Amino acid sequence: MRRREFIAGLGGAAVSPLTAGAQQVPVIGFLQISTSEGYPEIYLTAFYRGLADQGYAVGRNVAIEYRWADGQYDRLPELALDLVRRNVAVLYASGGTPIALVAAATTKAIPIVFFAGADPVADGLVMSLARPGGNATGVASLTYELHAKRIETLHAAVPMATAITFLTNPASQYIANHEAEQAQLATKVLGLDLVMLNARTPSDIEAAFAALSQRPSSALVVGGDSFFVAQREQLAALAARHGIPAIYYNRINVMAGGLMSYGADLRESQRVAGNYVGRILNGEKPADLPVQRATKIELVINMKTAKGLGLTLPITLLGRADEVIE
Repeated sequence: MRRREFIAGLGGAAVSPLTAGAQQVPVIGFLQISTSEGYPEIYLTAFYRGLADQGYAVGRNVAIEYRWADGQYDRLPELALDLVRRNVAVLYASGGTPIALVAAATTKAIPIVFFAGADPVADGLVMSLARPGGNATGVASLTYELHAKRIETLHAAVPMATAITFLTNPASQYIANHEAEQAQLATKVLGLDLVMLNARTPSDIEAAFAALSQRPSSALVVGGDSFFVAQREQLAALAARHGIPAIYYNRINVMAGGLMSYGADLRESQRVAGNYVGRILNGEKPADLPVQRATKIELVINMKTAKGLGLTLPITLLGRADEVIE
């Protein structure tokens, strides 16, 4: 099934967003930095499951207006404003802190549910995790803060590597700055050299791997930007071709052939976000809904990829894994 057909089949584009039959239904604004084709279907499914927990089925008693920024962060303000002008019942800022910040800057009246990659209190999205206090609440996955642990895990898998290469997307200065800071701290502690590479297009990824292939003593950390999820198949293929061990923040990348990932269970985070959207539609206030922190952090390892790279992973590392793909 083609991607747009999948979304339409779940009701997001099959009917007018304001009606289901003759009955008016609430509309959710769905704001995402990714493309509709690159966004994992399992995350949409998990979000819909959270809505269903509160009695909402897309296409029956709720509709969704999707806005995909296609990786262009500078488009987010206009897309958010468009959803606000359509007077959506709830605005779901999906895909990281930069999207959440844009949504919060666009409206103080419409309830916002966010999916943040960093501390929403430090970023001014909420007053506190327990009592958000404004028109926004959501889920914090700690995507960016876990990069230090990813570097440590990668070093345990490839102890012979003397350098860490970090691939980041400069399209979001917010994410790139967070990642550079975390990477510098972690590599300094481990006594490793750090090389930062940028990629905002598929051709940039090709160029980054060409440069990385000239550094045989380096292992790769792929940054926490949605772009790298959308390009998961390209990343896995290039890492295999150049023999480069890599770690990701998202298990989706490992399912596509990446070596390993360390991060929050984003399926559960999306389900919780959908549940919060449903609770707000049922009359609860964002100010009273505590921000949920991701509690399940999972290490996923692809043994087939490890064998293809000629790696023998330490037993201690395999014993820590929450999932090993044979």
